[in-house]
Amino acid sequence: MSEIILMSDARVAAVPVEENGEPLVDVRGRLLVDDRKHEDSQGAEVHLRQGVLDRLLAAEALLPDGLRLLFVEGYRPPALQRHYFETYADALRADHPDWSADRIRAAASRYVSPPEIAPHSAGAAVDLTLVSADGRELDLGTALNANPEESDGACYTGAGNITEEAKANRAVLGEALAAAGLVNYPTEWWHWSYGDRYWALETGAPAALYGPKELDQL
Repeated sequence: MSEIILMSDARVAAVPVEENGEPLVDVRGRLLVDDRKHEDSQGAEVHLRQGVLDRLLAAEALLPDGLRLLFVEGYRPPALQRHYFETYADALRADHPDWSADRIRAAASRYVSPPEIAPHSAGAAVDLTLVSADGRELDLGTALNANPEESDGACYTGAGNITEEAKANRAVLGEALAAAGLVNYPTEWWHWSYGDRYWALETGAPAALYGPKELDQL
């Protein structure tokens, strides 16, 4: 298995941002949207940068007949990102009081990006899964947003402790999204991004295209 670079890695934070000014757009009417994150985000979650939406539409067109993308969460306001990160870090700290601050930060970043570099807060990342023509979610091995502890690591994209069916479905999802230019965060099979710092580091781009946006910039 190739090295997994976590969001907390200094190499991610070191990537410069050259904001290209692309707008955040509403994906409703373009993609099939699930509302499970609506209560937290109050509608912000259905937005993405235009370039990310364009690539998701291209990816969906590459899927086998009868399959669609199910969009769960895109843009995440910085304040909500901080809340998610701090809550998860607090839980890890309670479970592992002997861990250093750096170890807590790294462990938390397997599941929630540090707020200052979060792809979701730039409108650059999407959490999504696959559904059949009748809207049934396919087996991808874990629930979307399952953390490493509750899933015994099965949330990692390349995890071996999932069924062959789930592995095949992850491969279908990944092939389409990668072909459209998105990159996966390998600790979360559902998280894909384009234009953010992590994408830039993974693809060798000289800079990220999108920086953080505040909620009032929607």
